[in-house]
Amino acid sequence: MSDAISNGRAIEVLLVEDNEGDARLAQEALRDGKFRVGFNHVWDGEEAMDFLRRTGKHAAAPRPDIILLDLNLPRMDGREVLAEIKKDDALKTIPVVVLTTSSAEHDVLCAYGLHANCYVTKPVTMVEFIKAVTAIEEFWLTIVKLPAAPLA
Repeated sequence: MSDAISNGRAIEVLLVEDNEGDARLAQEALRDGKFRVGFNHVWDGEEAMDFLRRTGKHAAAPRPDIILLDLNLPRMDGREVLAEIKKDDALKTIPVVVLTTSSAEHDVLCAYGLHANCYVTKPVTMVEFIKAVTAIEEFWLTIVKLPAAPLA
């Protein structure tokens, strides 16, 4: 179990997703889960990096405990975001779950090559999508020990 859960604080989730319907379903699945979740959503890769680096309108953003990242994003795609996160010493320990429509082998290999922590292809139906997000939450928040933020 995550230290955050055992300490009673909300788990901070950052969803990087440009599809409004998928974002809404993910938020509902996390809200209806059994954990307190601080849900944060950004629409594209550039905004994701602003959020993670706490710049601009995201200066007071919480550090995410986990990132759910779509690959196909406007302005800066998910592959670029993943590469930026994993080369930044202050961010690279945040687990990144790629949650995308692509099941193409080259996308899977690319994501793992960029050090994604796992790769999940979005199910097509609403019910299966909610089940997938719930399974991600269950696994990452009960089985996995999430890293604490690095000391500054």
